[in-house]
Amino acid sequence: MATLKYSRQRESIKENLMHRRDHPTADMIYTDIRKIYPNISLGTVYRNLALLSDLGEIRKLTVDGGADRFDGNISPHNHFTCRRCGAVLDLDMEDISRIKQSAEQRFHGVIESYSVNFYGLCENCTEKS
Repeated sequence: MATLKYSRQRESIKENLMHRRDHPTADMIYTDIRKIYPNISLGTVYRNLALLSDLGEIRKLTVDGGADRFDGNISPHNHFTCRRCGAVLDLDMEDISRIKQSAEQRFHGVIESYSVNFYGLCENCTEKS
């Protein structure tokens, strides 16, 4: 594999994402990065997010009915998505890797990764009800 050329913009995108816990969209990251690099294009942000995701340096979260979100935390963890406001939150919970072990016993292929997503109303939306 060819060596990846260093990019200040890509490093800024990654750094921005590493310091966030709100699982931003590409547009949200673009808004922040433009403060540092006013001439950066939205396409550049999308390309670099895709590259960082492909390299395993960040995680891309596909949200039903919404824009993809991005997570700088690549350690195994689970997410909650609010069906009202669309917030994507980390769930701090016990290890559920036994689900993967159970799946591997019943599946004859290779399971490389897994994700568990929970859906409902977040605390803020519950209080507004």
